[in-house]
Amino acid sequence: MKIAIFTDETGWHTRQLQAALRTRGAQGRCIDLADCHVDTTAAWHGLVIPGFGGKMLPDAALVRGIASGSFEQVTKRLGVLHALRELGVPVYNDARVIERSVDKSMTSLLLHAAGIATPPTWATESQAQAQRIAMREGAAGFELVLKPLFGSQGKGLQRIAPGAPLPDLAAACNGLAYLQRFVPPLAEPGFDWRVLVIGGQARAAMQRISSHWIHNVAQGARCRAAPLTPALARIAEAAAAALDMDYAGVDLMPAAAGSVQVLEVNGVAAWQGLQRVTGFNIAQALVDDLLDRRMAAAARRRSA
Repeated sequence: MKIAIFTDETGWHTRQLQAALRTRGAQGRCIDLADCHVDTTAAWHGLVIPGFGGKMLPDAALVRGIASGSFEQVTKRLGVLHALRELGVPVYNDARVIERSVDKSMTSLLLHAAGIATPPTWATESQAQAQRIAMREGAAGFELVLKPLFGSQGKGLQRIAPGAPLPDLAAACNGLAYLQRFVPPLAEPGFDWRVLVIGGQARAAMQRISSHWIHNVAQGARCRAAPLTPALARIAEAAAAALDMDYAGVDLMPAAAGSVQVLEVNGVAAWQGLQRVTGFNIAQALVDDLLDRRMAAAARRRSA
């Protein structure tokens, strides 16, 4: 089997996936979606994917990263993933899932619609409306977090204190305010949980601990193994199901009265920090789920 690993950079994660694929007798080829293109004269399927010459398509695809670019470039890259899915190639996670999870406002909508606890959230293009939301929340004693809609790794987050003015939306966040009520830490240093869900089942959890209010590992948080309690597993699995994910990194925050709230759901989740405090091979678990569940289901559909 030849599996495409779509990534904009090679490194630890792609090496882990390639090694896991080799243990299953499969080959993983790293490909940048920017290097793929449409050519309806080249093959019956109309796609050109480096390393898969002629009329070949990958047996499956693992999505590890999509490079940033213009709206048109990203649309084309996601279009390749959409096309592979329509052509019957299992894509893990597929383009629909990535679109839902990379757009934080859509993630919030789907979590809310599924009845999953998540902080109150607003997304608006109106500077005046965003300021009214901030004033109303501030009057009630709540801080807000202004997040880039498509941000990751804790970059670009801003806390808005009660009564503080919002920055200019056009300059600060491309004309869109994605605002989420700040969940204050219950202890010092504060922490959140990252729970990894694979094939609908929560498999591992860790605490990300930091004296800073941002708990991403990329921002300096340290990782500590955490018990995967039934309550954590249940809400993380529900969050992954709400976005129809093959696998997900679910970020959860302890809140008042012993409750837990989902902050984000990551469809292209990194797991290097989690691997350091986890006893099983995460890349192998991902590959096994792709081969044993997703590819087997695709084979059954074809035979039917």
